[in-house]
Amino acid sequence: MISSDHRGIVKDTLPLVGDAIADIATVFYRRLFAAHPVLKRDLFNRGNQANGAQQAALAGAVAMYATALVDGDVAASAIMDRVAHKHASLGVAPEQYPVVYEHLFAAIAEVLGEDVVTASVAEAWSAVYWAMADDLIRREQLLYAAAGTTPSTTWMSAKVIDRVHQSPSTVAFTLAAGDGDDLPDFLPGQYISVAVQLPDGARQIRQYSLSHITGADRWRISVRRDGVVSTHLHEYVFEGDTVHVSHPFGDITLSSDPTTPLLLISAGIGITPILGMLYHLQAESSGRQVTVVHADRTRAVHAHRAELAELVDQIPGAVLHTWYDELPDDYPVAAPDRRGRIDLRAIDFPAEVNVYICGPAPFMAEATKQLGECDIPRERIWFEAFTPHTRPEPAAACPVAGGLSLSTA
Repeated sequence: MISSDHRGIVKDTLPLVGDAIADIATVFYRRLFAAHPVLKRDLFNRGNQANGAQQAALAGAVAMYATALVDGDVAASAIMDRVAHKHASLGVAPEQYPVVYEHLFAAIAEVLGEDVVTASVAEAWSAVYWAMADDLIRREQLLYAAAGTTPSTTWMSAKVIDRVHQSPSTVAFTLAAGDGDDLPDFLPGQYISVAVQLPDGARQIRQYSLSHITGADRWRISVRRDGVVSTHLHEYVFEGDTVHVSHPFGDITLSSDPTTPLLLISAGIGITPILGMLYHLQAESSGRQVTVVHADRTRAVHAHRAELAELVDQIPGAVLHTWYDELPDDYPVAAPDRRGRIDLRAIDFPAEVNVYICGPAPFMAEATKQLGECDIPRERIWFEAFTPHTRPEPAAACPVAGGLSLSTA
């Protein structure tokens, strides 16, 4: 519990910490990896470390949570849910939080100096950290319990039983349980973590959405060749191989209300969670009004293009719209295809629609802007992204990131 004295100190020092939080995050990871190099090799996303995305995620999360504590902002709960799901998919355990605390607060002291980080300031910000850590630990324990697993048992072996190229850069892998048993259930929109051992010996982890519902004995993920883990899967994983995967997690899932109209928007490989939702809707047969929008560079790179069209055709009340950036001016275009960038203002959908968006952050930001122009309230829009920055706003990708993740893969 944060005392009123702690809140006052945090409020007074938040501008100082906020201005320096990016430097604090950089120093934190330097200190953490110096003390625990195995974490960088085997848990953290080395790509996000190299490009600064993880540092920005940590910086945004700490500032966001501290601001929420001071102002009573309930929006922080949604961010904490997202981080908890990511942590659960990595098998994060409560005993890892003191490690983060040690190096984070050493970084704060190093960057701000003892004149700023007095004993009372350190105590107040320690209270902020442990309030956030306790919140995450509680949420993660609930997720593990609901999944029937623990941090030490969330990982399992799965066997690749099928491998299909869905575009020149995308491969779909169908997985079965390595022990021949049923796979855990998942909700439409959820993902699994996949861990691979790279040629240099590092164990790296990434998340992939489950794109097909075929019963308890099969999962499917679709992997675009982009980054070291995805490239490794493309080059080295084939039928009969075994992969190391987590239980399914993810907070962006399809609403259970069968009467609310849906607008499902994707770009590129963002189509994968949308496919999972569509297969659920096909099986549900609720008659819910569904509008599906997908954007891609060309028809050739559009993964699952034919499958998407066939699936939408099989759902009563569903309508498909597709946009392609690079269709030549003389290329014949017919519905559902359109030329150019996505324009949600050019299609019809109900005002009371629930919206799910998945794709690159700039795409989601533009889609959100257009939805605002269509008078769709922000509380009806849910996002899924494949980077630490997972909360886009109308003008740009919001700097408040996916949260204080011990590892963002």
